[in-house]
Amino acid sequence: MLTLRCPVCGIDADETELSPGGEAHLTRFGPDASDDDFHDYLFTRENPRGVHFERWRHSYGCGKWFHAARCTVTLEVFGTYSAQTTEPPAGIRAVIAEKRPGWSWRGLS
Repeated sequence: MLTLRCPVCGIDADETELSPGGEAHLTRFGPDASDDDFHDYLFTRENPRGVHFERWRHSYGCGKWFHAARCTVTLEVFGTYSAQTTEPPAGIRAVIAEKRPGWSWRGLS
């Protein structure tokens, strides 16, 4: 069973207390965006095998949204962090890079 620590209230919540919100850190385009950009925003997702960044809501707890970094193969959780961040914190990226040599997030280490 997947267990994530809510960074807002500090509770270790199992997946029955949480609601998934899809991929984190999507780029949303403004009103002048093309139809292709809007289509990609709505429907195109990475869905990688391995390290993935996701949005979660602590539905049966504080009700707040947060992000989680985890492995989709092993369910290993690398960390959780505020949904108000635009990219994964350097500390979580460092943990992932240490456990997965050669990994980088969008070219960043």
